[in-house]
Amino acid sequence: MGKKHVATKTKEEVLKERDVIEEKTKKEVKIKTPTRSREGRVYISSSYNNTIVSLTDDLGNILCWRSAGSIGFKGTKKGTPFAASKVAEAIAEALKKMNVEKVQVFVRGIGSGRDSAVRSLAARGVDIVTIKDITPIPHNGCRPRKVRRV
Repeated sequence: MGKKHVATKTKEEVLKERDVIEEKTKKEVKIKTPTRSREGRVYISSSYNNTIVSLTDDLGNILCWRSAGSIGFKGTKKGTPFAASKVAEAIAEALKKMNVEKVQVFVRGIGSGRDSAVRSLAARGVDIVTIKDITPIPHNGCRPRKVRRV
C-alpha cells in the first residue's frame, strides 16, 4: 500500500486563507432595487456539503444571497458549522445595509450548519420574528423496490 502523504499547511498559508475568507465576508452588497419594506425573510438551506442563505422581501423576491462557497470555503469545509456562521454574518451585514429590521427565518435541510446559522443571525442583533422548519418530509414516500430473490 505504501505510506499516506499528509499535507500540512504552514501558519502563513492558514493566515492567508483566513484573510481571504474575511475579505469575501465583507464584500460589498449590491442593492438592486431600493427596499421600502422594513421586513424580510431569510431562507437557510443547509445540506451536508454546503450552506446557502438567501434574503428575500415579503413577496419572495431575492435581494441578496450568500453561500459558503461564495465566501471562500472549499471542499468539505463548506459543510461545517463555522462556514454556516460566516455566511449568516455576511447576510446580517447585508440586512443592516438594506435597513431591514424584522426577519422571518425559514430553515430547510439536514446539514450541520442549520443551528449555527440561526445563532449567528441572532448574535448579530437581527430581530428574528419567527423561525420555521420547512424541510420536506415524505408522508409515505415512494413505492419500495421489489424484494430481491437469490
